[in-house]
Amino acid sequence: MPPRSFSGSVSVSSRASELLHEFKHHLGSGTLWPELAHQLFDELLRQPVPVSARPLGGLFSALARAQPSTACADGPALAIDLFNRMTRARRRRVIAPDTYTYNILIDCCHRACRPDLGPAFFGRLLKTGITPDVITYSSLLQCFCDMKRTEEALDLLLHRVSGDLPDAISYSVILKSFCDDGRSQCALDLLRMMAEKGAEHSPSVVSYNLVIHGFFKEGEISKACHLFHGMIQQGYVPDVVTYNSVINALCKARAMDKAEVVLRSMVHNSVQPDAVTYNSLIHGYLILGQLKETFRLLKVMRSQGVMPSLVTCSSVMDYLCKHGKIKEAEEMFYSRAVNGRKPDIVLYSIMLHGYAIEGSLVKMIDLCEVMARDGVVPDLPCFNILINAYAKYGMMDVAMLFFEDMLKQGVKPNEFTYLTVISAFCKMGRMDDAMEKFSEMIDMGVPLDTEVYMCMVEGYLNHGDSMKAEEFITKMKNMDIHHKPWKGNR
Repeated sequence: MPPRSFSGSVSVSSRASELLHEFKHHLGSGTLWPELAHQLFDELLRQPVPVSARPLGGLFSALARAQPSTACADGPALAIDLFNRMTRARRRRVIAPDTYTYNILIDCCHRACRPDLGPAFFGRLLKTGITPDVITYSSLLQCFCDMKRTEEALDLLLHRVSGDLPDAISYSVILKSFCDDGRSQCALDLLRMMAEKGAEHSPSVVSYNLVIHGFFKEGEISKACHLFHGMIQQGYVPDVVTYNSVINALCKARAMDKAEVVLRSMVHNSVQPDAVTYNSLIHGYLILGQLKETFRLLKVMRSQGVMPSLVTCSSVMDYLCKHGKIKEAEEMFYSRAVNGRKPDIVLYSIMLHGYAIEGSLVKMIDLCEVMARDGVVPDLPCFNILINAYAKYGMMDVAMLFFEDMLKQGVKPNEFTYLTVISAFCKMGRMDDAMEKFSEMIDMGVPLDTEVYMCMVEGYLNHGDSMKAEEFITKMKNMDIHHKPWKGNR
């Protein structure tokens, strides 16, 4: 149901209209601070002409769907707060909320991560004599599921709700909750119960998608595939979400032949594969090192009018760079730019890493200039690639230029950054520079571990200063520095 306007078709006083307009303006411009909202709402309640339920519901609906801003970080929570403010003050200048308003408020409890308030609002609704509708129950069921009370939600759905009210959405809320909790078998039992009831309770394709995805997530591939084939036998036509879920799981299991069979079935049933479909297949073939099949799929994608996404390009380029196929990676990188879809920082970083592996330092500088022209700002992984590449070849003057540029741009170096430069300085015998960076690392609050200390120890030992080396060993012992697995720069 689309959100109603603040004023709706019901007349309100001119001042009330102005206040509602102010609400809308501040909410839209991201300037609705809670204090201002309270002031406007209080004045709205003081108007001589009572504000009806429709514009009130429209206001709460707008708050429920408001994007977080600096001023109002949580619109749904503010809606709940304003409603409670109204009831605590016992204002009489507002017509009693209707079903629509309560539906919005119960949904706000879910959106504001306060599902415990949902049943309380439902209780208020019942006390007023208002009849709940299917949306009321769906929102209430969602609150119970948010609280991990799925069994109570199921009991409410099956035994306490009027038989003609629950719809596929109500059932889907519980199906998803079971699957999210790793209880997809319970979801399957409910799915079968829905099928037995028939009519308006029959499962939808969305219902099947939830349970199939749940089984795949739990590693129950055979159960998921059995359910997939079962839904087809029952006359349900899988949609792109269904097919993508099955294809993705089969690709992860490296069952590429079966994934291709499902792809052909997808096309045969006139369901158009999308970027997600091809990403799964391409990733599967890359894991197996089947580059020929990867390029075949890229060609098929383009012939179908499906442009490779950033995820596709990054997966393929990363594989190519790591396996020494820099030229092919370059072609993909620049073809994307030619097609009007400029590379982002991820693709730039992959390409820079490829050049670093190859030792093409001049190409790295050229690519940095292209990146600057495109207005792409380097991030931490990108700077780490650049610094590490030049440090590796002993070009510390260039490496430190990137290091300084990194600080100027407000990017904070991490453990890998400092380990890279300290290690390089130590190998070159520039222990004063290494010590300066070691001290800076401490001042910047970057965590120290064994690798950094051992670099300093080895550096001093290799250059004949055993006393300094002993000092660092003592410091390391006194500070109880432990070794931790290194994850690299990315």
